[in-house]
Amino acid sequence: MRIDHTHRKWLAASLIILGVATAVYIPYALHAPSGPSGGSAIGLTFGIVGSVFMVFAGLLAGRKKFPVWRLGRAQTWMRGHLWLGLLSLPIIFFHAGFRFGGPLTSVLMVLLIIVVASGIFGALLQHYLPAVMTVQVPSETIFEQIDHVRAQFVADADGVVAGAESTASGEEGSAPLASFYQREMRPFLQSHGARHQLLSNPERAHSTFEGLRMLLPAEVQEATRRLEQICEEERQLRRQSLLHHWLHGWLMLHIPLSFALLLLGCVHAIVALRY
Repeated sequence: MRIDHTHRKWLAASLIILGVATAVYIPYALHAPSGPSGGSAIGLTFGIVGSVFMVFAGLLAGRKKFPVWRLGRAQTWMRGHLWLGLLSLPIIFFHAGFRFGGPLTSVLMVLLIIVVASGIFGALLQHYLPAVMTVQVPSETIFEQIDHVRAQFVADADGVVAGAESTASGEEGSAPLASFYQREMRPFLQSHGARHQLLSNPERAHSTFEGLRMLLPAEVQEATRRLEQICEEERQLRRQSLLHHWLHGWLMLHIPLSFALLLLGCVHAIVALRY
């Protein structure tokens, strides 16, 4: 993965913080009479630092929701969200002494691990999938317009078939094309991404169109090529839609669990201070 200059600065700062925290934790854990504890002075310090990192990462949602606040550059917040969110995991483990503790703290630790893991997964997706999309979907469409574009494919294909029927010498000349279109292609275009065993596979689709062209007169060959092109464009739409859902779907897990983590973290702090 290529790391830009901003990432390098955040990575360096995170490694320094982690190194200092580790240098403090090891002798503390070795010499604490009852072992490391979240209630000790050092344990509380780790807890506060880790919580601050988590809150900073959570504030990214507010920065994105209210961009007019202009509290720093958006890129800086994104980098901080990634690196400090990642760094919060070992810091909180230092706070807990690598123990999960009671039910509430166990839930918090599991939530933190899932949130950090889903964040790493999302960062990798956002780094690699745009490049994959450029290669696999050269005719990329604005995602919100996919349904409109798909409807336009159906209208264009209807027109192509109607034109072929009027161009062919006699109705029987275009009959194989019309039959194939009504039986296979039109349902494929209208299936809104549902799996289709024939035309969803590029190789099988090409073989099908090659066989179809052998049955058709010369005057409708161009119509067949255009229909094949429309099928390829539909396949690209499906690939784009799938990649888009991968690119953004992880947030459906990451965001709610992040808010749950922050909320339960506040409850944990209140309970710990009171008791």
